Amino acid sequence: MSHTEERRATETARRLTTLVGLIVVLAFAASVAAFLLFVSHPPSSIRDGATLTALTFMIAVSVIVKTTVRIRSTTLAIAWVETAIVIGVAIAPASWVVLSTGVGVAAASAVLRLTAIKTAFGIGKNVLVAGSAGATAALLGWQATASVGSALAELAAIYAVAALLDDLLAIPVIALASGTRIYRQFRSNLDLRLAGFAVRFVVAASTLLILRADPRLLLAVPPLVLSLHLAYSTRIRTRTEQQAWQRLARTTDALNVVDLDEVLTTAVTQAAELFSADEVEIELRGTERMIRGTAAGPGYDGPAAEPSEVTGTVIPVALEGHDRSIDLGVLRLRFTGPVALSEREQYTLRTFASALCTAVRNAQAYAELARIAEEHAYAARHDALTGLANRRHLLDEGSEQLGRRHADGVTALVLIDLNHFKEVNDTLGHAAGDQVLIQVADRLRGAARPDDLVARLGGDEFAVLLRGLPAPAIAAHRAEALLGALHEPLDVDGMRISVEASGGIAIAPASGGMAELLRRADVAMYQAKRAGQRISTYAPTRDTADLGRLTLGGDLPRAVADHEFTVNFQPIVDLGTGQVTGAEALARWHHPTHGMIDPLRFLEAVERSGLLPAFAEAILDQALIAAGSWRAAGHDLPVSVNVSPRSLLDARFPGAVLARLRAHDLPPDRLVLELTETLTLSQLDVVDRVLSRLRDSGVRLALDDFGTGYSSLSLLSRIPVHELKVDRSFVTSMESSAEAAAVIRSTVDLGRSLDLAVVAEGVESEPQRRALWELGCASGQGHLFARPLPAGALLAALQRGAGGRPGTLAAPLHDAGAVIRLPGRRQGGRSRATGNGGGPAVEEPRRH
Repeated sequence: MSHTEERRATETARRLTTLVGLIVVLAFAASVAAFLLFVSHPPSSIRDGATLTALTFMIAVSVIVKTTVRIRSTTLAIAWVETAIVIGVAIAPASWVVLSTGVGVAAASAVLRLTAIKTAFGIGKNVLVAGSAGATAALLGWQATASVGSALAELAAIYAVAALLDDLLAIPVIALASGTRIYRQFRSNLDLRLAGFAVRFVVAASTLLILRADPRLLLAVPPLVLSLHLAYSTRIRTRTEQQAWQRLARTTDALNVVDLDEVLTTAVTQAAELFSADEVEIELRGTERMIRGTAAGPGYDGPAAEPSEVTGTVIPVALEGHDRSIDLGVLRLRFTGPVALSEREQYTLRTFASALCTAVRNAQAYAELARIAEEHAYAARHDALTGLANRRHLLDEGSEQLGRRHADGVTALVLIDLNHFKEVNDTLGHAAGDQVLIQVADRLRGAARPDDLVARLGGDEFAVLLRGLPAPAIAAHRAEALLGALHEPLDVDGMRISVEASGGIAIAPASGGMAELLRRADVAMYQAKRAGQRISTYAPTRDTADLGRLTLGGDLPRAVADHEFTVNFQPIVDLGTGQVTGAEALARWHHPTHGMIDPLRFLEAVERSGLLPAFAEAILDQALIAAGSWRAAGHDLPVSVNVSPRSLLDARFPGAVLARLRAHDLPPDRLVLELTETLTLSQLDVVDRVLSRLRDSGVRLALDDFGTGYSSLSLLSRIPVHELKVDRSFVTSMESSAEAAAVIRSTVDLGRSLDLAVVAEGVESEPQRRALWELGCASGQGHLFARPLPAGALLAALQRGAGGRPGTLAAPLHDAGAVIRLPGRRQGGRSRATGNGGGPAVEEPRRH
């Protein structure tokens, strides 16, 4: 027995002893009072002595003749004592009845060989019942010679007091002894108890009427009492058996479930109540599993070697079904004391065990079917070699993710293809190739985040579904971590094999679903392979499958000739002072049919059409004209222009740029050329010569969308840029994403260490502005300051200024003359006029 159960049992025994002791003390006091009255008025005749003797005998017989009911290991008796007591009160003094009750109950207890505590409780309880009945009779002024109606009414009151007190004294003791709640014990068989009280009152009233008519008819009372007792006992047994069969039917019906754990739990709890057992134990053979518990629920579920803490009577029954062809285990009923099941209970137990056997077999069969179905479902959704999700699983999960209306964050897909994997199979064999695939799968699984889904699409192609990204630009960093996991050589049969891979990244599209996302990632992956890059991000401008873009190609010659390409300008602002330090030119195509078109849809067509030099010259001309007009008005601002990577492959490009600067009489440092990270590393030799000539001539260079591509650091080591532009996606997510904030902080630190200016794109709120400034980022652009404006509108805004300060578009972060403790990261910052700052356009993801 556990310490908790032992303590509970000790507490129950203590409370039971205390309650019985209190009853005995009260009964002793009542007996002393009755004895004193008896001494003062002793029997005065032989008849009185005979009455006293008959009364004592009648009470003793009423204790012995009873109906028994078992609750767990405790056997309870329903007797006729209160009836004998009431009859005694009706024919003899109360003191005689009290003393006769004590003597009669003691004698009957000795005959029945009851335990000391049961004997003490029986004497004490019945003495108190006799005393209360006598006291009630005295209060009512009981007279046996009163009228029949009056006598019956008073007798009913006396019996009601005796019966009520009998229940009030017996029920708490029974509840404590059997471990049931008092309220539940009081309600148990309440209708039968009430019927029994009515029958016994009829016996008491009949006895009284018989004595009033002729005392000699008293001999007819015992047969009448015996007949009523037998009828009542039969009624109780019938009712008990009926309830037992009903509980058995409910229990076997409750076993009709397919979950084995639920079957065993139901069997334990229901059997404990059905057979009133202290504990029920089920042991299953084959699985070596045992579960045991009470009506309150299972208390143990584990190996069969665990011994039970309930010692006493154990009644086992095999779980072997009707035909006894199988033996699943054994069901055991445990009782703390000696218990023998009746014939009806034994039959019920066998029936219950058979139903349990069937339920266990059904549950085990269903579990096996569910296991096989689960294995098939798993096999249908997973790769057999690596255990990763397969293409079907990826498509299902991705479609579900994209179908959520309120999905958190951005969804992206990284497609990874191993380079030269065919050589591994051809040289080392397919077994070695399989080992390589398994190790690659393990590394990708280990590098992925918990929310990511890693899949093998077939052959040497893998995919990772990235979910809940705080910003699209984070996908590139996650992809870099995934491919970085493949950097270390693999160990295959004692050989070290290096694995190279190419990756394509695509952000979930607005339409097209998972199939389109997979197609875009595939396009990006093959772009990386063709360009000799490790990772490439999908760009619509390089997707030749966009038919809508291709149809615009035929309109390009007319657009260039008719000057349909226009330029808007977004100002670049000093984050601390609000002073405008530059502007970025944003190209637009004002199509006569389709309206305003951004470069995402037409730039690649321009590059392929052979019209790129004319297009670039037209955009550059408009930008330089605007810069010249601002300068003439007193606002000497540099202008930033995006440059196509194809232009950098043209050795004539620097000469064309410098010629346009001379034509518009602008110093070269008033022009900033913004480069993207999509430059092809294999062609950097040509690009180096073009950019070196431009830089040597005084033209400033900026690396746009810094941090979103794999080649960022590689480009910085080759391209002599003056400034870095932080992509708008990092700025948008910096307040909610630690990753985005870390990228910005790292970019600022890198710019400071390389003496490069840093410009933040997409500044849309004052908290973003202040946070960037405190990180050390001096310049920024975005909707907080101004949307892209025509050149004239921007000049008007500059002349109007903010708060009466021309040349500004925002109030300063600090008042003029204030002493400001600069964060450490801001040391060494430069103004836009000396080369610091440039910023992004937030309206479009690409600008030309």
